[in-house]
Amino acid sequence: MRLGIDLGGTKIEIAALDAQGNFLLRRRVATPRGDYTATLRCIRDLVLAAESELGRRGSVGIGIPGAESGPEGRIKNANSTCLIGQPLRSDLAALLQREIRVANDANCFALSEAVDGAGQGARVVFGVILGTGVGGGIIIDGQPLVGINAIAGEWGHNPLPLPQANDLPLPACYCGRHGCIETFLSGPGLSADHARCTGQRRLPQEIVRGAEAGDTHCEASLQRYESRLGRALAGVINLLDPEVIVLGGGMSQVARLYRHLPAACAPYVFSERVLTRFLPPQHGDSSGVRGAAWLWN
Repeated sequence: MRLGIDLGGTKIEIAALDAQGNFLLRRRVATPRGDYTATLRCIRDLVLAAESELGRRGSVGIGIPGAESGPEGRIKNANSTCLIGQPLRSDLAALLQREIRVANDANCFALSEAVDGAGQGARVVFGVILGTGVGGGIIIDGQPLVGINAIAGEWGHNPLPLPQANDLPLPACYCGRHGCIETFLSGPGLSADHARCTGQRRLPQEIVRGAEAGDTHCEASLQRYESRLGRALAGVINLLDPEVIVLGGGMSQVARLYRHLPAACAPYVFSERVLTRFLPPQHGDSSGVRGAAWLWN
């Protein structure tokens, strides 16, 4: 039995999978806010309760909003700031008396979709997170590519390629730089761009609905978004040449992206044709916790 845990800023989810990837159990609880010790105890209690209910012991994989760094595996780049600098894996291993595997949550998303989701059967899969932030995960032959600096797939903090007049001035990013892909392609980035151009504050889903209803300002905002996403993903294709790119996060629910992305990417891909498939996630918001369990695949 494989246990996967998706450790998020607002919720912690646990799922138990059998060998075929079927759910045996699934639970969600609120994340203790800003309290590392309480978070450890919460994860321990979820694991022990799941094992007690199912009557068996499982392997444990955890997806986190960050990455491990250095020989001690201390957490870096986490938007759940109480995790930063903490030896999460070794602390949980001590609490649960077993080896723990930890991966970035975008890697878990990509792994889930590569193993038995939208990217099943593809050798190279790039999983994209387009949510409150922008992240990515790279899966090659069924295994996550982590990299020597543990940042493989972190395309969201590269600069937006080939900035155009309507991309300027480049917006500031929380990382301290300007013009990061995340500042344009996250959900809040779409809202901020719409506000800059129209003076109207609207949520991403409101902009999508407005475009569907014929609002020209909303349509223009989505066209800018698609152009930027096409340029950004063209760079990924030029580097990795993945067979499949799976979109996740809230913006992955915008159906028109899958129709428009091939043409938006094509002018910037160093090839006469683009065979990469752009697909929605097969497992939806279950992909993160499923991928954490598949770390033991």
